[in-house]
Amino acid sequence: MKLKPNHKRFLSDLHELRKFGASGVGKGVVRPAFSPEDIAARAWLADKFEEAGLVAFYDPMGSLFGLSKEPKSLLLGSHSDTQPEGGWLDGALGVIAALEVARASKEAGGPAVSVVSFQDEEGRFGVTTGSTVWSGAMSLEEADKLLDTEGMTLADARASMPASEGFVDPKRFSGFIEMHIEQGPWLDEAKEAVGVVTGIVGIRDMRVTFEGEQNHAGTTPMHRRKDSFQALAEFNTLINNRFRNVVTPQTVWTIGHVKLHPDAHSIVPGRAVFSMQWRDGDTTRLARMEEIIRDTAREVAKARGMQVSFGKMLGLEPVEMNAELRQALENSAQKHAVDKWRRMPSGALHDATNVAAHMPVAMLFVPSINGISHAFEEDTDEADLVTGLDVLAGAVSSC
Repeated sequence: MKLKPNHKRFLSDLHELRKFGASGVGKGVVRPAFSPEDIAARAWLADKFEEAGLVAFYDPMGSLFGLSKEPKSLLLGSHSDTQPEGGWLDGALGVIAALEVARASKEAGGPAVSVVSFQDEEGRFGVTTGSTVWSGAMSLEEADKLLDTEGMTLADARASMPASEGFVDPKRFSGFIEMHIEQGPWLDEAKEAVGVVTGIVGIRDMRVTFEGEQNHAGTTPMHRRKDSFQALAEFNTLINNRFRNVVTPQTVWTIGHVKLHPDAHSIVPGRAVFSMQWRDGDTTRLARMEEIIRDTAREVAKARGMQVSFGKMLGLEPVEMNAELRQALENSAQKHAVDKWRRMPSGALHDATNVAAHMPVAMLFVPSINGISHAFEEDTDEADLVTGLDVLAGAVSSC
């Protein structure tokens, strides 16, 4: 059975969704989870789901499902919230593509398809928060205590959204496919149209604190200082060198947030708190990197007469894509993007990581122009968006 998605309808819906939180800068969107723009966008999506013959259902987290009326269906989707300064496709593409495939499948008498837009994938209150709670990895009661950067609790934020008292039973779905922009440069640089994901990397994230000595920046000799930022700088240089024989070209690590105390021009900082995050598809390598990070931090602290402490380790394990769903995507890619597709890992986290706890999952990527995402400049050629849609539809038709 061949599904025939309506390309014009798909692109029109995608541009319509962009209007909710449009930044005025390029195709940028500002639609953080639980914001008025996010709530309005989900209300618009709920209407679209109902028009498509699906049953719109908000779970207690605010994740929005468009449920097939069949007892068993294939789940497609992603998320529709954005980063504080985001692009128009990250997450939204997967939701609108899912909606169009659900419509096309119903019109052709194809497989039953349900759609989902998970809430807070971008982590205003955590990491893939909506799907984390839905998967059972975190209780709603625990999630409600999470705070955003302004100190608001998730409980207060979600109180502004429509919600039911119960969650959708994962057992009603046979599998999950998530379509997404790559958010990296590989497809764009190779002029390839789609990527079939082989697996999603694991992630480790923790805070590290160097405690030195706060002192006067003008009168404290350099050899007498216990400068916490200098410790951080030395640590960064050392781990970059020590990782060389451990990592692969796909391994990444980032110090993404630094807070100095007291954060003043004329004071030697007595404390440096920073985030340390690393990602790889191999759990053994992730563990070896953790060992290097902890040993190096302790070594630097000891040499400088400082104290070092480590925060709670956060993270998710690597997830392999389901062989059957992945094969369906590969077969469809070879048909709709002949010799212009590749198999590739995902270096970014996605809701599929959490969904995999309950069902087979697979993912499909389309190129990101210049490899840019999480920025107003994020974009993808519409021809590639359409090719990705056709590949997704082709895979669903064989499920």
